[in-house]
Amino acid sequence: MIIEYPVRLQVYLAKCGCGSRRFCEDLIAQGRVMVNNRTVREMGVKVNEDDVVQVDTETVEIIDKSYYIALNKPKGFVCTNYDPNETKYARDLIEIRDRDLLFNVGRLDKDSSGLLLLTNDGEFANKVTHPSFEIEKEYLVHIDRQIDIEDLNKALRGIYIDTDRPYRLKRYEFVPRRKDYIKVTLTEGKNREVRKIFSFLGYEVKSLMRIRIGCILLGTMQPGEYRNLTKREIDGLLAGKTTLDARRKFGAALRKEKEEKARARAEKKRETFR
Repeated sequence: MIIEYPVRLQVYLAKCGCGSRRFCEDLIAQGRVMVNNRTVREMGVKVNEDDVVQVDTETVEIIDKSYYIALNKPKGFVCTNYDPNETKYARDLIEIRDRDLLFNVGRLDKDSSGLLLLTNDGEFANKVTHPSFEIEKEYLVHIDRQIDIEDLNKALRGIYIDTDRPYRLKRYEFVPRRKDYIKVTLTEGKNREVRKIFSFLGYEVKSLMRIRIGCILLGTMQPGEYRNLTKREIDGLLAGKTTLDARRKFGAALRKEKEEKARARAEKKRETFR
């Protein structure tokens, strides 16, 4: 990994695998970071290659290898790396040597399951989670009864629940032959946003599974299963893509089917006039 020094402290920490850049800024503000045995609380401080940087008195260094992992998080596991009240951590499902360097990109609450990304690349995490990049997150939601379309349209327009910024769905899609399942897509991903939206509208969420982040699909991964992202997936995610070849091939198949039906109708019409 090529680094041009001097580099901002929060960027250095992110490249050390301490967390996303925003999380590293919080570490600094909390007085948990020292540079050359001096506690640093202000932003904008830059460090050089020979500076000694510590977080919670532990020396941190830039990591040579970067990890980008997709996990199907089972229900009951938490995304934080430490909580004295919890024993089941999503990161512990990843069986690699450098597991302790990983942190999750965004979160899934304990009662939710599905696609979770983990990395040790703080810059990558910052780009994927920052609201300005508007990376789509798609969820499969099981609710207690059939939902009213007008309620969904309210969520599309935006509803105010507990902050001065609205909670808003980007789109929704009904699941064929199921009245109590719906797919919803959003971009911000506020804390428990999907659950809060449906609760505010008067519905009980029985289960919640994230099935897509940008162009990364949960696919056929089983609960607890994980895999490395491909370079193409990483590049696509950073470019803001929501689909890769799989979706395009599906679209091509639909177009081919429509063309064949159109030809069949035209042939039938010609036979009628013979």
